[in-house]
Amino acid sequence: MAAIYMTEEGYKKLMEELNRLESVERPAISKQIAEARDKGDLSENAEYDAAKEAQGLLEMKISQLKTTIANARMIDESKLNTDTVQILNKVKIRNTKTGQEMTYTIVSESEANLKEQKLAVTTPIAKGLLGKKVGETAQITTPNGEIQFEVLEIGI
Repeated sequence: MAAIYMTEEGYKKLMEELNRLESVERPAISKQIAEARDKGDLSENAEYDAAKEAQGLLEMKISQLKTTIANARMIDESKLNTDTVQILNKVKIRNTKTGQEMTYTIVSESEANLKEQKLAVTTPIAKGLLGKKVGETAQITTPNGEIQFEVLEIGI
């Protein structure tokens, strides 16, 4: 698996989530399984089946988090520059066709959150903007077709 670049804040959030899953969720599901098992015949016990399925999903999520954490590489935010668009830059762009302006921070996939204007570096828009300078345009292929964005500002 390739390195996953993230901020220290993003890394801490992943660690907190992993800790919560292992110390709170895992014991809760184990308790549900034990309670369902105590009710008798497991062959027709829907509660037991549901609890076992939930346990499997939880363990898969824990495993995925551990893999992400193991491949995490912290980005030294003090070494970021704003000459060209790169991960952790805040980028103000304008759709050249509609004139609509948007501002996004380009982040790792695990930190992406559109409500907070945090765009994953793996998205078509972020990929198209990487390496661009202020004033340059990026021709980006999206599910809705070709869109051209002009880079207005690059910040941190």
